[in-house]
Amino acid sequence: MSSISTHVLDTVTGKPAAGIPVVLEIHTNNAWSVIAQSATDADGRCRNLIANAAPGLYRLRFDTAAYFAQQQRTSIYPEIAITFMSIASEAHYHLPLLLSDNSYTTYRGS
Repeated sequence: MSSISTHVLDTVTGKPAAGIPVVLEIHTNNAWSVIAQSATDADGRCRNLIANAAPGLYRLRFDTAAYFAQQQRTSIYPEIAITFMSIASEAHYHLPLLLSDNSYTTYRGS
């Protein structure tokens, strides 16, 4: 089984983005189901959202509105969703998010 984690960096401040609520969902039977919920720690990480993810279609949702409100900043992105395929049975899927007020980038990390 695969494991899934994430890491959020605030590229405006150059620091980890702590306290962002994160939801992990899986797509089955034409619907999304929540399988894990967390929030980024002081280092901006959700280290182990799930340790035994079967191959499938997944989505990470980040509640960026809550984070920007806490920072007293505004953003055009109240939520960011990353949809991805877990295809290898023994792989680790680390999906970092680089966040600013008006843009974001994601990639598969290590």
